[in-house]
Amino acid sequence: MSFEFNGVVRLTKVGTTYILGTIVLAIAALNTGNNAIYIGVAFMLGCLLLSGIASKGGLKHLHVEVGAIDEAWAGKPADGTLRIRNASRIWNARDVVFVSADLAAPALVPVLPRRSDVTIPVQFLFQRRGVVEVKTLDSYTRYPFGFFLKKRRLRVHSEAVVYPRIHPEQTMRERFRTVTGEETTEPRPGEGPEIHSFRDYSRGDSLRHIHWKKSASLGRWIMKQNEAEGTRAVQVVVDPYKPRAVSADDFEEMISDAATFIFDAGARGFDVTLTLPRVDVHSREGQSAAPLFRALALLEAVHEPVEMLVDRGAVYFSVAGGRHDAKSA
Repeated sequence: MSFEFNGVVRLTKVGTTYILGTIVLAIAALNTGNNAIYIGVAFMLGCLLLSGIASKGGLKHLHVEVGAIDEAWAGKPADGTLRIRNASRIWNARDVVFVSADLAAPALVPVLPRRSDVTIPVQFLFQRRGVVEVKTLDSYTRYPFGFFLKKRRLRVHSEAVVYPRIHPEQTMRERFRTVTGEETTEPRPGEGPEIHSFRDYSRGDSLRHIHWKKSASLGRWIMKQNEAEGTRAVQVVVDPYKPRAVSADDFEEMISDAATFIFDAGARGFDVTLTLPRVDVHSREGQSAAPLFRALALLEAVHEPVEMLVDRGAVYFSVAGGRHDAKSA
């Protein structure tokens, strides 16, 4: 059943039936002048008033905090928590349902005594990658008699970095069957002892990787990139250039393609190097690839072509051709 509506109060079927019954009794009391019916009508109106006061008091003093959200991927539920506090000195909160566009399903709190708090597990569901803010939660209750469904919007503040959407395994196999392989013999940037290539200094680079002779001859900082040890290595290059004729959905699909390729390569034991403008992010076998997915989650489209260092044999993702594309360089 849907709890969502635009107003603050909505009559339920039980409430509608109750009010109609009250009106019928009131008419009967006026026609007959029976004092017992008058007393019954007064009692029913009192219960209606008590229902409104109790439900308002139960929601008015609720405060919600969003706890830590686990690793979040676009389109997949992510575990998290809600800490709910009832600051009222009088009213208990009962049968409160919390709904949000960022929650995978409504969360129910059966009872929350006054001046107490509870932490409940929930699942968040984000549809887009990037930094996502959870700003509001809607709370609903039918307490105490179920005559009204009362709503109160709660302000919260929480941020989560949502990784790109990962395609199903079958889709990944069909899309990347021409660019994937079990082994690669091409040298790749990595953590090995041999020098693979050179590039300009980028903010955040370690001074241990400066090539002093080339820096002195060229008059600027030059960084050395070493070859990855072993042969199970792949370089993934993602070009953030998005022509204005290309839709945002196509760009997001390209990012998801790259994330899916990296996810599969890591699962198969490859050392992965993700190359973005002015930065390389590495993940070796046995290490978490979270830094690579975080970099993709935070990558923003640019509307001017960007110079990229693309090595021979690298897997290149871009939408510069008017559609998302993956190919070996």
